[in-house]
Amino acid sequence: MGFSRIAAAIGVVSMLIGATAVQAAEIVILSTIAVKEPLIEIVPLFERASGNKVNITFANGPTVFERVREGAPGDLFIGPDEFSDPLLKDGKIVAGTRVDFALSGASVAVRAGAPKADVSTAEKFKAALLAAKTVSYSGGASGLFFVRVLDRLGILDEIKAKLVLPRGEPVGAVVARGDAEIGIHQLSELLPVSGIDIVGPLPAELQRKIVYSASALPASTQQEVARMFVSFLRSGLAGAILRRKGMEPA
Repeated sequence: MGFSRIAAAIGVVSMLIGATAVQAAEIVILSTIAVKEPLIEIVPLFERASGNKVNITFANGPTVFERVREGAPGDLFIGPDEFSDPLLKDGKIVAGTRVDFALSGASVAVRAGAPKADVSTAEKFKAALLAAKTVSYSGGASGLFFVRVLDRLGILDEIKAKLVLPRGEPVGAVVARGDAEIGIHQLSELLPVSGIDIVGPLPAELQRKIVYSASALPASTQQEVARMFVSFLRSGLAGAILRRKGMEPA
């Protein structure tokens, strides 16, 4: 990481702090796995620039959702709108604090070296899914979205009958082992997996970008530092990391 980018990061935090001295603190974040790869690079940069610490726990979407709904202690929840919307409705995240920072699209993967089906249009993608003997998609945000895609294509029952559901692992791992011929997952979660080839994104007419945001938790004890971190997520430095990890800045 070049000095100019570190300096830019420090500048972002300095503007947030202003002339007020802020004692070093630790914030606790509960986050879904889809943003893990960019955040494991962003967090150390924020810590270095601000002097504060970030204690972040990653888990699959449904698991984090349940923890937050049950009142898990922390300062921030990071996840997709599919989870933050019901949490906000139930008062489990603080109204008016949600800040969108990343967009994530779904892509198609096959085992490394396997033939790559044409998924450039909705009809060709549908044909590829029907031709596959096994299909894998997640139980998280991308999976919830993909179920709606299958319903729209009129093949939900056919694909569910040959679904290989990941068990505490990314969809790419299922595909890499050969347990599923084709996998659909967010690009940010496919990129780190070895043993697969990424065929391409879902057809444009079926694609929907999942919005990731950070929201304050009601029991937060480090609100100021949490706000600083959220602003850092919107910085140009964080945006460059998001792009490199398969996401887009919001």
